[in-house]
Amino acid sequence: MPSTEPPSVPPANVLPKVAAVKVAAGERLRSVQLPGITLTVRSRPPAREGLPPALYVHGLGGSSQNWSALMPLLDGVVAGEAVDLPGFGDSPPPDDGDYSITGHARAVIRHLDAAGRGPVHLFGNSLGGAVVTRVAAVRPDLVRTLTLVSPALPELRVQRSAVPTGLLALPGVVSLFTRLTREWTAEQRVRGVTALCYGDPGRVSPEGFRNAVEEMERRMRLPYFWDAMARSARGIVNAYTLGGQHGLWRQAERVLAPTLLVYGGRDQLVGYRMAQRAARAFRDSRLLTLPDAGHVAMMEYPETVATAFREFLADTGESAVGERTEGAVDDEPANQTTGG
Repeated sequence: MPSTEPPSVPPANVLPKVAAVKVAAGERLRSVQLPGITLTVRSRPPAREGLPPALYVHGLGGSSQNWSALMPLLDGVVAGEAVDLPGFGDSPPPDDGDYSITGHARAVIRHLDAAGRGPVHLFGNSLGGAVVTRVAAVRPDLVRTLTLVSPALPELRVQRSAVPTGLLALPGVVSLFTRLTREWTAEQRVRGVTALCYGDPGRVSPEGFRNAVEEMERRMRLPYFWDAMARSARGIVNAYTLGGQHGLWRQAERVLAPTLLVYGGRDQLVGYRMAQRAARAFRDSRLLTLPDAGHVAMMEYPETVATAFREFLADTGESAVGERTEGAVDDEPANQTTGG
């Protein structure tokens, strides 16, 4: 069942002002007004004119900032944009309160249709991976290639460490959790998220940790923060129960675009064992497994992911003129296989 009950937060035009969103060197933010939603889009100027467009979609509780480490590494091959899904980052909640996978996919499709940038190289992490899988299945005309980093596709045996995230979908759990964690500092919250999402939390730089704390402080001031989290978690759980042509695995089988799959061996939220199933489901797939990575490989090992994407483009004939991979990077041992 989609999360379509009326939103329990004020409309966007009366939301309180909070601190500015962090913008890395070379990035810019813009606001895009679309029917029923307002999206914040983070972009970087491409290295040259004529590069194919790319769109990056973050996961549950994340934002477009999750792609700031990877985007500059691909400036020479794509013209990249990263979107804040409705209710996340700097995007206000959707007017209809729909945080389902379909609702988020609809937001991505509306943006791509309005911008006229398709077909794009489409990236998704976690929740964003499920969202862009649905986009690629229902609108193949919008997708040139698909890159999925730990996509939130249904699992029969969910990892124990992922259960608390799923529990956010249950009525009353968010209220209980916010009461129990009222005294937690932003630093404590960030350390908890980092421990859950990184294979090695020590890879987070001091500057990166400070930026994450500032962003956490900003988000906690937003009156809709937990509402967006709970409803999006409910959207994932609901999507896992759908069967037939609307099931995410069935839609994965319908994807026509060449697909790069990235899975981390220390992922506590998406099972590493799902990598081979995904490689079989997506008909034209390449699989990159990173044994030491966690749930956000594009943040933890951005150079490795960037190299894999460049090789993927060369393999599929999609690489830009004059762009070829010069060799592997050695910041993470990787296993790469071909599925499909």
